[in-house]
Amino acid sequence: QVQLVESGGGLVQAGGSLRLSCAASGRTFRTYARAWFRQAPGKDREFVGAISWMGSSTYYADSVKGRFSISRDNAKNTVYLQMNSLKPEDTAVYYCAAAQIATMDPQVDYWGKGTLVTVSS
Repeated sequence: QVQLVESGGGLVQAGGSLRLSCAASGRTFRTYARAWFRQAPGKDREFVGAISWMGSSTYYADSVKGRFSISRDNAKNTVYLQMNSLKPEDTAVYYCAAAQIATMDPQVDYWGKGTLVTVSS
């Protein structure tokens, strides 16, 4: 069974940092691009960022560029989202995803169930 499991969400004050992790199991995701999306209450899910399977290319939404950073450890089948300078508008459920290619609009093959990030003002 293929699984993507996010962790690391929680409550943080504005200006703080969090690091999300997404562990893959059930098959090797080493050659998959990985991505993060988020969905705020009452809004559509939106792209946050993506990283190529080798980690050599990254893509970010304008809203998080310069504050968020994606990295991956293929030996652990895990991808990370480092979030700095968090703002209340970053509050959302964050979803991990796996796709064939890393782009600004990746076509997702697998989704995680999400982890909630709440940023208080």
